[in-house]
Amino acid sequence: MSARPFGFDTLQLHAGQTPDPTTGAQAVPIYQTASFVFKDFASAEAIAAVEDFGFEYSRVGNPTNDVLERRIAALEGGTGALALGSGSAATAYAILNITHAGEEVVAAKTLYGGSFSLFANTLPRHGVRTTLVDSANPENFAAAITERTRAIFVETIGNPDINIVDFEAVARVAEQNGIPLIIDNTFATPYLFRPFDYGANVVVHSATKYIGGHGTSIGGLIVDGGNFDWSNGKFPDFTTPDPAYGGFIHWDKWRDVPGAGNIVFVMKARLHYLRDLGACLSPFNAFLLLQGLETLSLRLEREVASTQRIAEHLASHAEVEWVSYPGLADNPSHALARKYLPRGPGAILSFGIRGGLERAKKFIESLELFSFLANVGDSRSLVVHPATITHSQLTKEEQILAGVRPEQIRLSIGTENIDDLLWDLDQAFSRSAG
Repeated sequence: MSARPFGFDTLQLHAGQTPDPTTGAQAVPIYQTASFVFKDFASAEAIAAVEDFGFEYSRVGNPTNDVLERRIAALEGGTGALALGSGSAATAYAILNITHAGEEVVAAKTLYGGSFSLFANTLPRHGVRTTLVDSANPENFAAAITERTRAIFVETIGNPDINIVDFEAVARVAEQNGIPLIIDNTFATPYLFRPFDYGANVVVHSATKYIGGHGTSIGGLIVDGGNFDWSNGKFPDFTTPDPAYGGFIHWDKWRDVPGAGNIVFVMKARLHYLRDLGACLSPFNAFLLLQGLETLSLRLEREVASTQRIAEHLASHAEVEWVSYPGLADNPSHALARKYLPRGPGAILSFGIRGGLERAKKFIESLELFSFLANVGDSRSLVVHPATITHSQLTKEEQILAGVRPEQIRLSIGTENIDDLLWDLDQAFSRSAG
């Protein structure tokens, strides 16, 4: 494409794509194939040795997935990306890519339940320990770092507490300690927030959510910021010969790729964890995620505006104990939201209903437009009870640590008419009373 710095709305339609060389198809073709025919023996050797970025086997790379990867990298302002079968795989691969047994991670305590369980239960079984901290004070991250810490992990908008951290301050802590800051940008998307602009080094997404936008496809993404020095001595896998690939050194091979720059992190994740563990994204799902990505900004504009209206409505409702949404002036994250997410702090909120758990159950079952399911970021409005569904695998103590409460209801606001959504909430309050 031209050297012109195109705007977000243009990039979400065009970035990473050239017309199909065979047919001239305007839409990205679905390359639904397991493998690819080599032109000749020399080409096969070059691709197998990663001297040529051609395609060999769809577990490791596919032309449809490649467009999705290039497009999200362009939207995030990164150097490269890796498409995976789920957001959980993206988080796990990002951590596995830089840790060994005996090493540690520091993470915010307010995380999606699956990520919380990964850090609290699964990774420790493989020798990687995580310290979960209150992210309200960036110094808590600094205090938890030891000589064995290899990353800081936070979510742009905490789930389900809907809190925001001081990204620049946390990025400084990571930089001062020579470790990367990894941010899960699922709830914000690059339309509302670009973590690399504030010092992050790696971004992960559950593409299932806003990127897909229609609740049809599971997928995940890792985006490389290309702004971290993996040769600083803490990450020997990047600077020592890799026996799986004839002994080349990842830092030497991928730190200055023509037309891309430093793609060391994402290439190592592709060649080690995607190749060996195989959580690949199907080309058909990549196609559907690309369809959703084309309207990302349009959907979020509507959804964020509606969420603000709903948050204000709930905050003044007699049947509501509290509302957590950074768009409200009295929210603890309000100032940070205005600084980091000027287009709006997302389209997800949580609130506490008077009457506790039993009232929450009745309220959710009384809704007509909101779908009761475990997802967010759909064009349809969604509702869930975090303690019962998304964070159910956590102990009661872990739920409290993560900011999950019995009376808590989480809403993901879609693109329906705002008056209809307000009506649905009010009628559910009435039907669940008494």
